[in-house]
Amino acid sequence: MRKIILLIIIFYTQTFAQHDKLTGFLILDSKISFNNTKTNFIENSQVENNKKSPILAAALSFALPGTGQFYSESYLKTIIYLAVEVTAITIGTIYDKKGDKQTDFFQNFADKHWDVKRYALWTIKNASKINPEINPNNFKVFNLDGTVNWRELNRLESAIGGYYSHHLAPYGDQQYYEMIGKYPQFNVGWDDFGDENTPFNYGDPLTPNFIYYSHERGKANDFYSVAHTAVLIIVTNHILSAIDAAWTASRFNKKLTLSAELKSYEFGYKTLYYPQLNLQYNF
Repeated sequence: MRKIILLIIIFYTQTFAQHDKLTGFLILDSKISFNNTKTNFIENSQVENNKKSPILAAALSFALPGTGQFYSESYLKTIIYLAVEVTAITIGTIYDKKGDKQTDFFQNFADKHWDVKRYALWTIKNASKINPEINPNNFKVFNLDGTVNWRELNRLESAIGGYYSHHLAPYGDQQYYEMIGKYPQFNVGWDDFGDENTPFNYGDPLTPNFIYYSHERGKANDFYSVAHTAVLIIVTNHILSAIDAAWTASRFNKKLTLSAELKSYEFGYKTLYYPQLNLQYNF
């Protein structure tokens, strides 16, 4: 009878061990059960890490467009925003350099072909013809060393009035280079105009150098305009990318479905119960 009972115990133990992949020894079985249980809990702890932060996504894309979309796993948008950024920066840099080069060109042309002394001499000579009330001798336009007294020249321009509607800006200023190729009153300063005895009235044809210079200065402005537009695109790209990144992260989180359930697990010879979170990604 004892032999039969012993055989039944051995058979039951081996069967139970094979069914649960245990050894039949309490210490080893407890270790195996603990390891399996630990693995399951680690896997479940990763559920929350799959969510994306809209704030972080927006901050990333505001710093560098497309990075927030990459963080939110929207790779096509990443390529689009980065492509816009790189293209705008490239175009802006190229056209800004073109504008600088063109500016150097037209300023050098003006320094060579337009002279304030020529302009001042013609203005003094013809001031009383334009405005009979003007006495040019009351204006000390030229200093003793032959240089132009800019303040007196501007005062004479104001006194003449008429088509002398602007004061010549100081030499080298941006306004200086703009005025001499924009307003007809400065036509007399170009070297292809003539001298102080050459007649000129507002509305008369401008000199070829005046027209050429005006065109070249306009080209520089066009280059800078393209560069300026590129800068606006860059700023807009940063803002739109940040907004879109936050929205993309939010959409990503909505695709994640979380569910909870109570699971059981055989720990050695005991049944343990624990909660489990399930993550589902909805395409």
